[in-house]
Amino acid sequence: MAELDLQAKLMVGPGWDQFGLIDSGDGRKLERYGPYRFIRPEPQAMWAPRVAVWDAHGEFVPGSDEDGGGRWAYAKPVPREGWPLDWRGIGFTAQCTPFRHLGFFPDMAPVWDWMGEQLDGRLDASTLNMFGYTGVGTMALSRFGPVTHVDASKKAVAQARANAAVAGLEDRPVRWIVDDAAKFAAREVRRGKRYDGIILDPPKFGRGPDGEVWRLEENLPTLIADCARLLDGDSRFLFLTVYAVRMSSLAIGGLLAEALAALPGTVEHGELALAEEGESGRILPTAIFARWSNPGS
Repeated sequence: MAELDLQAKLMVGPGWDQFGLIDSGDGRKLERYGPYRFIRPEPQAMWAPRVAVWDAHGEFVPGSDEDGGGRWAYAKPVPREGWPLDWRGIGFTAQCTPFRHLGFFPDMAPVWDWMGEQLDGRLDASTLNMFGYTGVGTMALSRFGPVTHVDASKKAVAQARANAAVAGLEDRPVRWIVDDAAKFAAREVRRGKRYDGIILDPPKFGRGPDGEVWRLEENLPTLIADCARLLDGDSRFLFLTVYAVRMSSLAIGGLLAEALAALPGTVEHGELALAEEGESGRILPTAIFARWSNPGS
């Protein structure tokens, strides 16, 4: 049975030539995305910035309501249609979105590497990316076999397909699906489907294409239970990330361990983080995660 490792892990993204965390502090962070620099809110940056004045092309100014919101304020010209970026040879388009993101989550880079390690040497691995957003993780997985990419946002799936074209990977075996993730997973269980790996990055709150309401604390256990039914003793991984909630990584690790109790392997938990550039050595936490891995025979 899957064994829960109680010792928390840390997965740190060091940045790369196309992205870097320049500085952080006073509830904000300064990042570079290719040739452009942006300031965004970051409640976990509770320390003081290393540099007093930040030179940025734009800043996301959060709204005053509890549901978030906000707007971008630009100090220098920024291409509104986006600009090209690259990770590990995978090209995609970065863009300032109304949701304060830049079209991908750079702290997921070590996760994409980790998934590749679990599937190393495979060319026929069938994987599932739920809440797949703009598809950088999907393109990373497509090196190992067919991928099913699911997101409730028609616009996000369209951007993911466009990113695949930018990367020259539009011929990879990817199923692009606009659907509510929970409903899709339940249907896959009824169909008797199985996957070699599953990654899911659910929001705290969301709506499906037909108005389905998603609340993380209420709906996550059922979704994880269905994901467990889509895996078997030959499957290699499940990776779950959770952002912006009052929840511990040990809690979601325990959830995975219970759901995957019938399978071999190990469940680990911890935090995702970004490392600041330069000599500060500071690590900025961004999310919690739980992951199951099965090395097989």
